[in-house]
Amino acid sequence: MNVTIVDYNSGNISSVINSFKEVAKDKVKIEVTSDLNKIKSSDKLVLPGQGSFKSCVDALKNIKGLVDVLNDFATNHKKPLLGICVGLQMFADIGYEESETKGLGWIPGKVSKIDNQNGKYKLPHIGWNQLNTLKDSKIFKNIENDSHMYFVHSYEFIPKDKSVIIATTDYSSKIVCAVEKDNIFGTQFHPEKSDKLGLKIIENFINL
Repeated sequence: MNVTIVDYNSGNISSVINSFKEVAKDKVKIEVTSDLNKIKSSDKLVLPGQGSFKSCVDALKNIKGLVDVLNDFATNHKKPLLGICVGLQMFADIGYEESETKGLGWIPGKVSKIDNQNGKYKLPHIGWNQLNTLKDSKIFKNIENDSHMYFVHSYEFIPKDKSVIIATTDYSSKIVCAVEKDNIFGTQFHPEKSDKLGLKIIENFINL
């Protein structure tokens, strides 16, 4: 089996690569590429994302044909895909960071700035926060409710259909921090920076 981390120049993804390789050992092939044919033929995809919603969407579009290949992979072939941080946010229809930007539209909803309640909450939201697990998920196997994960973000994904939400975290409000819709999974937190529990989520995704 091969798991491909999509490299579309969205910032430093070395920690994502290292953590997937650590979990995979020699059992699973981890590839990092922007080659469309390799992405197409993968068994699973990881879509990381650092920086702003707009910069990540623009970076995807800068690689000719990549958005079409991702759409085909996720929505037609329905193979497992994991979005991390802005990788998850891009599942939305639209984002409002920098300027109004169209997302991939896989999970209807929007990405808006976290309400910091007039400065009561610092943005970006950086650090460890507890998960409130709302329902069972294959990627949360053996992850207990109230586990802590590592976050770095100022914007939040607000899906229209609340049934896709598998966990929230309390920061200013109940922020969506993980979603699952059929074969599409996403975490707002960084599993690759969340110690052993984060590696467990990566392992769960690899083992799907």
